[in-house]
Amino acid sequence: MSRLDLEQLAEIELQRDEEEAAALSMAGRPLVMPTTGRPLVVPTAGQDPALSMDHPFYDVARHGILQVAGEDRFGRRVITFSCCRMPPSHELNHRRLLQYLKHTLDQYVESDYTIVYFHYGLNSQNKPSLSWLQSTYKEFDRRYKKNLKALYIVHPTNFIKVLWTIFKPLISHKFGKKVIYFNSLSELREHLKYDQLIVPPEVLRYDEKLRSLHKGRSSPPAKTPPPRPPLPTQQFGVSLQYLKDKNQGELIPPVLRFTVTYLREKGLHAEGLFRRSASVHTIREIQRLYNQGKPVNFDDYGDIHLPAVILKTFLRELPQPLLTFKAYEQILEITSVESSLRVTRCRQILQSLPEHNYAVLSYLMGFLHEVSRESIFNKMNSSNLACVFGLNLIWPSQGASSLSALVPLNLFTELLIEYYGKVFSAPEARGEPRADTPGQPSSSDPPEPGRELRPATAPGEAACHPLPCPWEGVCAPTVQHNPRKASEFGCQEKKKEIKMMSPSRVHRCEQQN
Repeated sequence: MSRLDLEQLAEIELQRDEEEAAALSMAGRPLVMPTTGRPLVVPTAGQDPALSMDHPFYDVARHGILQVAGEDRFGRRVITFSCCRMPPSHELNHRRLLQYLKHTLDQYVESDYTIVYFHYGLNSQNKPSLSWLQSTYKEFDRRYKKNLKALYIVHPTNFIKVLWTIFKPLISHKFGKKVIYFNSLSELREHLKYDQLIVPPEVLRYDEKLRSLHKGRSSPPAKTPPPRPPLPTQQFGVSLQYLKDKNQGELIPPVLRFTVTYLREKGLHAEGLFRRSASVHTIREIQRLYNQGKPVNFDDYGDIHLPAVILKTFLRELPQPLLTFKAYEQILEITSVESSLRVTRCRQILQSLPEHNYAVLSYLMGFLHEVSRESIFNKMNSSNLACVFGLNLIWPSQGASSLSALVPLNLFTELLIEYYGKVFSAPEARGEPRADTPGQPSSSDPPEPGRELRPATAPGEAACHPLPCPWEGVCAPTVQHNPRKASEFGCQEKKKEIKMMSPSRVHRCEQQN
């Protein structure tokens, strides 16, 4: 069969899909979650309050086609693509859609990730052209395909089968094995943290109709057994208070302290620290050892990235996020705060944290600040670290964070890392009397010789980090040879000097930083 015949067959199958979907149409009734029996509230397109009109792809993002939807059962980030959210083709620039898709994936392709494709809702009105699909597949090079661990296609139809036949010559065998088909959401639930998944109401209704159609043909799902109490030595999936009680009042959880200590000693210069993945089997093995109270020697595994993955896994499996559910909405508003006031706002938000959470967060952010100071070696500056840790520190109490929520969540995390000394070292951040932290100079102390003290500020504010190098006041790694950047960091007086700076002198400054 020629390609032209296949394309015509695809169009016929798509029309049949539309007819079958119309036949399933019935009077509306309240949509309920199968597990809770309560109405499921899913934001519709264009209703995401965290989406700013300043978003570089607002024209596409406002439809809600893409969502970052928590993680699968292996801790891999999940991104959903919902066809039912796609408007008619004449209302959507498909080239912009491709750019937006790449823009979103660029934040996650350095780590393992999963894509869920909800096929329901694709029709002859909103279907992209086959040539667009072909060019799109070619644009996603090995960088995107390497760490894509699974492509779940939900509610596939004959149209998908024909489409696969058309593109089969282009698709490698290795990539083909990553494609998994699910005929119902119940099948998908076995592979993902379903409560974090953002499923469009149209897809839920369609799935409910399919289940009603096939009712009685399959046995009911088995009942979930009651949860078992945690082991006395349990480390993962238990609260900070539980860990404190079981560790003689120690505030910093053992897993966090062990992994941070190991990485501080041996991993600060590891390139891509916290962005690399590890074997799921190995992660489960180490979790089992920790939960049984047995020692873990990371040297035995020969992978410096393994303790970094364990640290993220520990944070991700806390019953409540480290920054707490209560702070979620406040953090989303950080982008609306004037740049010069953002660090102050961060301190105000942290005031509401329980003392235990604050202590653990301060410990973690202090370490991540150290990691960012070695970014010339590990390539992980505060912005990169924020992209990794944002959703591991905070998530909503219901469902998952929307894609547009990533901007404020990551910005808030970046502020905590980049301006750690300003956010955490000031006692007034916890409403305590002034008492300078040992090893930290007070604001009234004179600066050390050759080291000018400057206030830490938010990105874009007129200030520089203190640099123990001859080019005091110039943030060399950020400014480098760009005089315009100097003004952004309050270094206008250095513009001419930076322009004349030799590469070797810039490099020396970077090393000292």
